[in-house]
This record gives sequence, C-alpha cells and structure tokens, in this order.
Amino acid sequence: MSYVLDYIEHNPQEVQRLVGLKYEQLEQLMKQAMALHTQKQQESEAKKVRIINKGGGRKVKLSTEQQILLTLIYLRHLTTFQLLGIQFGVSESTANDTFNYWFPLLQEILPSSLLEQVKKTRVTIR
Repeated sequence: MSYVLDYIEHNPQEVQRLVGLKYEQLEQLMKQAMALHTQKQQESEAKKVRIINKGGGRKVKLSTEQQILLTLIYLRHLTTFQLLGIQFGVSESTANDTFNYWFPLLQEILPSSLLEQVKKTRVTIR
C-alpha cells in the first residue's frame, strides 16, 4: 500500500516538489499515460495466443496511477529502486520493472527535452 498518492491527493500544493509538475499537469499527464497504456494493452492482447484465460495470474500491487507516480518520483529524485520499493510497498525488482515499463510510455507523451526538465524543474505539458 502506498501513501504517496494519498498524500498528493490531500496536499496538491506539494506535487511540484515531489514530481516537478503542478497538480493539474500531473492529472493531465496521468490521463494521457493511462490512455496510451490502454491502447498498448489492447494492441498486445490482439496479438496474443492465450493458453490461460484472461484474468489469471498474479494481481498487480500498484494501481496505474501509483506506477506512473513511482516513475515520475524516480525521474525527479533519482533515488534507488530499493528505497522506491519501500515507499510504494513493493520489491526493488518490481519498482525497477515498473519504471522500465512506464518510462518509454512517458517518453512518447513528453518530448525528450521536457522529460529531462521533469528531473530538475517544472514542465509544461502539451
């Protein structure tokens, strides 16, 4: 269970310090990232040949919003995946896998110059 998302929802003025975006920009980025994620999932599902029914397997521990937030916090603070895993209540390898899944998606949404700015300063989303 991650309290980071709850903290941000109750303290939107702190978003700038945590992820380098204003709260409204974060919401917009999350909507665009989730739409792109859904599109990629649908494309992936269309190509799959399933042996096991859909819905089988282990459930994910983090919500989509938490996964995006984990990626943005890593980009902003460049912390270790171990510490990030502790903050979000997942293992170090899960934090690493989550970052490596979402980073290319965020690269598609944000121009590379703006993605670099997320690390240091605030950014304007298209």
